[in-house]
Amino acid sequence: MRSVAVSFAVFAVCLPSLQAAEPCTSGLTLGQKPGPYSSIVSVGAERGQSHCYICDTADHPAVVVFARHLSDPLGKLVAGLDKAVADHKAAGLRAWVTFLSDDQTAFDPKIVEWAKKYAVRGVPLGVFENVDGPPSYRLSRDADVTVLLFVNRKVVSNFALREGELTEERVADVFKALPGVAPADK
Repeated sequence: MRSVAVSFAVFAVCLPSLQAAEPCTSGLTLGQKPGPYSSIVSVGAERGQSHCYICDTADHPAVVVFARHLSDPLGKLVAGLDKAVADHKAAGLRAWVTFLSDDQTAFDPKIVEWAKKYAVRGVPLGVFENVDGPPSYRLSRDADVTVLLFVNRKVVSNFALREGELTEERVADVFKALPGVAPADK
């Protein structure tokens, strides 16, 4: 009986590391169509308003980031997206970040300060008032950040990352996928 208890204890301790080895899955799969949803804009031309960026995007290439927390790696990703939007202007690249929170009023000033810290100018930031995100996107609660790249109304890349997995290498992976969505201006 003792060996069964010890085996169970070892399994229980190892289980989290086995789960961590599994890649995180979150959001729409390749080929799926992103559906409309609105968020309350914290940083951008529509500040304070509920806005649907999917509705504005049409067939243009786009990057949408769903995030649960403000972080330095996320700031670097968004700063890079700011530059990418300018570099891919001819292709009409769009990008925005949707934070997931049950308390938009409390989160909004933190987003504004965070955006100043990373000099975010061209990428709108907003809050979807539900930690689970838009239902049709099927975002996993395990994912701290989900990045979807799409063009012609179809997802072509999906990066789902647990808290702490958004590293410089993963940010680089997102930008490596960008030319498949929108060629850079010449």
